[in-house]
Amino acid sequence: MSALEQKNFAIIGIAGYVATRHLKAIKETGHNLVAALDRFDSVGVIDSYFPDTDFFVEYERFDRHLDKLKRRGIRIDYVSICTPNYLHDSHIRFALRQGADAICEKPVVLNPWNLDALIEIQKETGRKVHNILQLRLHPSIVELKQSIEQGPSDKVYDIDLTYITSRGNWYFISWKGDEQKSGGVATNIGVHFFDMLTWIFGDVRQNVVHIYQKDKAAGYLDLERARVRWFLSVDSGDLPESVQREGKTTFRSITVDGEQIEFSGGFTDLHTLTYQQILAGKGFGLEDSRKSIETVYTIRNATPIGLKGEYHPLCNHLK
Repeated sequence: MSALEQKNFAIIGIAGYVATRHLKAIKETGHNLVAALDRFDSVGVIDSYFPDTDFFVEYERFDRHLDKLKRRGIRIDYVSICTPNYLHDSHIRFALRQGADAICEKPVVLNPWNLDALIEIQKETGRKVHNILQLRLHPSIVELKQSIEQGPSDKVYDIDLTYITSRGNWYFISWKGDEQKSGGVATNIGVHFFDMLTWIFGDVRQNVVHIYQKDKAAGYLDLERARVRWFLSVDSGDLPESVQREGKTTFRSITVDGEQIEFSGGFTDLHTLTYQQILAGKGFGLEDSRKSIETVYTIRNATPIGLKGEYHPLCNHLK
């Protein structure tokens, strides 16, 4: 790739777990990381990808550096945002006002009205916000969507979604355990599943919450073409006994009309594929995120009804 084609990137939140996937994606798509920001300085991972990147722990110096680059004719084309959820919209605004597009981890924002404000800033700046919605690119999920589209148009499917990913005590001390910062467990670990479901099966007609606790949540979604019982948890005690016996810490399952959809693998390259799509002008924008943002906002503001109606089978062990 020639220097003329190579794009310049900056990253905000490079010390976070997910940032490594962005570093890998920038590297594998043949582009350059010019600058990075994080208040924490445990960022030695940069050396494996872009050792010459300028790194900052203070926002003000990062801002000044990008401004200097701009005045020297060095443009930042994209700012990748890997910060805590509640900071996303602020950092997106920063990126757009720098004259760059933003590539933001999910959830892109916590509240539906935050989307509206960002859409206005997109119009003002002429720049775009690209959301990481990687499940839409997973081969098994793409195949599922195609099979639903090719099936009977009036068929309504029965779905069970289960996602249990064990987290230790640190999780609840970190920003992820603070609902005002993360949006709570259903938002933090579930938003991409709700995006996938509404992308395939249509709009939400009813959103019922059965259980909502700091470490787990469960409910029922009535979609245009699906009835969904869902269960999300970071409590290892919720793992099925067979999974615990194998020493595994994560259980991920989607069944459609009783048939298991296999998508346990294939995740390692989805960020790179997402970047390829963005660079080709085919990324997912703010409106693509709206249904899932509205869904998780409703979930965390609902009053749980307890074990009534169509609830997920794993709720039974919580009685």
